[in-house]
Amino acid sequence: MLNPIAAVREAFPDAVLDSTVYRDTPILTLAPDSLLDIAHFLRDDPRLRYNLLSDLTVVDRLKLEEGVTGLSYGARFHGIYQLRSIFYQGALLQLKVPLPGGDSPAVSSVTGLWSTANWHEREAFDLFGVRYEGHPDLRRILMPEDWPNHPLRKDQPLGGERVPFTATWEDEEYRNLGKQIMKAEQFAEAAPSRMDKRHMIVNMGPQHPATHGVLRLIVELDGERIIAIQPDIGYLHSGFEKQGENIRYKDFVYYTDRMDYVSAMQNNLAYCLAVEKLLGVEAPPRAQAIRVIVCELQRIASHLVWLATHALDVGGTGLALLMYAFREREEILDLFEMVCGARLTTSYLRVGGVNWDLPPAFLPQLRDFLLRLPPRIDEYERMLTGNPVWRRRLEGIGILPAEAAISLGVTGPMLRGSGVKYDLRKAQPYGSYDQYDFEIPCYHECDSFARYMVRLDEMRQSHRIVEQAIDRLPAGDFWIDDPKIAPPKRELLDQSMEAVIHHFKLFTEGFQPPVGEVYHGIEASKGEMGIYLVSDGSALPYRCRVRTPSFTNLAAVEPMSVGHLFSDLVTVIGSIDIVLGDVDR
Repeated sequence: MLNPIAAVREAFPDAVLDSTVYRDTPILTLAPDSLLDIAHFLRDDPRLRYNLLSDLTVVDRLKLEEGVTGLSYGARFHGIYQLRSIFYQGALLQLKVPLPGGDSPAVSSVTGLWSTANWHEREAFDLFGVRYEGHPDLRRILMPEDWPNHPLRKDQPLGGERVPFTATWEDEEYRNLGKQIMKAEQFAEAAPSRMDKRHMIVNMGPQHPATHGVLRLIVELDGERIIAIQPDIGYLHSGFEKQGENIRYKDFVYYTDRMDYVSAMQNNLAYCLAVEKLLGVEAPPRAQAIRVIVCELQRIASHLVWLATHALDVGGTGLALLMYAFREREEILDLFEMVCGARLTTSYLRVGGVNWDLPPAFLPQLRDFLLRLPPRIDEYERMLTGNPVWRRRLEGIGILPAEAAISLGVTGPMLRGSGVKYDLRKAQPYGSYDQYDFEIPCYHECDSFARYMVRLDEMRQSHRIVEQAIDRLPAGDFWIDDPKIAPPKRELLDQSMEAVIHHFKLFTEGFQPPVGEVYHGIEASKGEMGIYLVSDGSALPYRCRVRTPSFTNLAAVEPMSVGHLFSDLVTVIGSIDIVLGDVDR
């Protein structure tokens, strides 16, 4: 692959404001009026082929000193673009663009190059107030339309709502509790402008059981045929990124559990690896192996939830498969409880390792589970793969061709179900995955049945990885031996005042990574889970960006559904495999 910095400097010598390589990631700072030309070049040049826009976000430099992570070039806001080349093993390139316009920034939209930019630019407009010229539908996406500000700007407070810390039944707010004091009025909502009012326009959700959370879909129907879909998200928006910029690095691990809450271990891993990349450290070999074990178990558990609920939605097995799949998932959660005391929101991984070593009973119980799992996956397949109801509901439904999937930024099983053999564990190995022998399941039918087969095969491959990990589990530390990052070992606290001081300072002040910026993505159960961090040298991230696979993948729901029956929408949503906490953050 051609050096992207050299290639862009040669082709556009006057457009590059700055370039550097930080933590093995090339970073280009570009003049805003050259963004589209350079983006075209990076995507289409056969020597580069940056065809996947992994993420798009903004940094508000209002409180960032000049020279920290580069110059501001007179711009308060910088646009950040994370590009990957699937053709060249997921090679990463970061673009930075100083946005002109001061407090009302504007820049050209890249939706004409990458369809996934549609939602990402709407999010940046919503949370930062950046206007993307040429965007086909620029409006808020997470916050209400009448929200008075852009909450991720640095001049906006962390919170502003009145929170009553004490209350009694005599308080005025409880005087009419349980009584209907307001008229239950309903107000007509205008139909989306791009929809034809001569057709039927209906809501699916946000309380529909098959939307798998508080997702609202505005659906335009011609009879039973879907003409258009407009997703309405943000009901669970909790401001994770704003919170992450207001607490110490080490304390945000616990928040990551609450995003994709059926893949908590993998959320932990993505964040910990990003901070470790910023610090320039690695977890010890034993900690890396433990991480592989728990994250692959988490992948299996996540796919079991998907399989159980998808089969329940689509039909063909009644409640039977739901009970069977949750039986295996409960065994995995038992194992999680053994290592960290929690089952769902585990918070087990730490920057530099894991919080506890594996207890003595863990490996024997894990080996017993691994013996039982393969025949049970075979049982699921006997129930579904040849089931005529299942096949008719999935085959040919939700077609997503490879080129469209890449343009939409789709990753994970959805992308591999579209015939693209791309997995970050292989393309950009992290956390010792390069030491394991496993295959990447890939199907070329591009439909919901292909995505079902990918996830079924992935459970078998995760089983294969876990078996290898426990067979070669090394001895040694489970947390990095650096008192500035991890607590000193317990026995040292009774012997060394220096260890006590390190312990005190770590838990009261945290650690302070060097000035810099990093992006790190992992192959989570639903696709690429990425974290972008900007450090100003303090103990708090200046910018904490979370790129979740559910948010990006959900944007594909309309192109996958148009032309199908309304009942097929249930199949399409299920085959995407979303968690709304992961969508809304």
